[in-house]
Amino acid sequence: MTEPAGGDAQEAARQYEAAARRCGVQVRELRELAEFELVFALFDDIWKAEPGNAPISVELMRAFSHSGNYVTGAFDGTTMVGASVAFLADPPGRALHSHVTGTTVGRGVGFALKLHQRAWALARGLDRVSWTFDPLVRRNAYFNITKLGGRPEAYLPAFYGAMEDLINAGDESDRLLLAWRLGEPHVAAACSGAARPPRVPPGAVVALADERDLPVAGGTRGRVLLVATPHDVEALRRAAPAAAKAWRYAVRDVLGGLIGDGARVTGFTTDGRYILERE
Repeated sequence: MTEPAGGDAQEAARQYEAAARRCGVQVRELRELAEFELVFALFDDIWKAEPGNAPISVELMRAFSHSGNYVTGAFDGTTMVGASVAFLADPPGRALHSHVTGTTVGRGVGFALKLHQRAWALARGLDRVSWTFDPLVRRNAYFNITKLGGRPEAYLPAFYGAMEDLINAGDESDRLLLAWRLGEPHVAAACSGAARPPRVPPGAVVALADERDLPVAGGTRGRVLLVATPHDVEALRRAAPAAAKAWRYAVRDVLGGLIGDGARVTGFTTDGRYILERE
């Protein structure tokens, strides 16, 4: 086993074990075909994808696991309640890309899965995990940025093309590419459970506001900027698809534009706003 490039692998393992005890699960690597079939069924229960549009196939999980990549399940007793699939990525020997992670229950199972993934990566000398997420989904943004300490690095419009699962159907698949730099002090602190919601600096400029569930553009000049998100975009897609589409394009233009111009996402607030800062 190689020495970790950043962070403390043993401490990361202890943080995972504490998180697993709190939520009453155990996360372990999967090796058998029957286990991959359980993951496929679990993901189908979460996303309810159309035939041929599943997040990942049993065959690909088998290949990933066999070739040394990351395929894990979270178990409550003998019941699988979560799973995660990731593969080694660029730069070689340093990075892992987390393709899909999902749980059927809350109570911190997703947090335990990610902490297991971090410990697994550090033990193999990796120092970075990346993944994508929908910038409009508040709970995911808060979890990824505030709870875990990840930082978005790029805005990717329509990244996956048309998606026909229950959650994403009828919308465009814009994603934020997030980098989780495993050895950074704020990441280690977050993984210990010490993460706190960020404070909005005085004088922050509202670049995109939420007014009566609709996006309203503001100013984009300032060192610190705020970009709002819809309260519940998944419900909005069903109840008011035109409003959901307005949010998609507004966040693409404002958040995507600011990131493209070099602004860095440094936090996500409890009321659903990205905090961006310019150098």
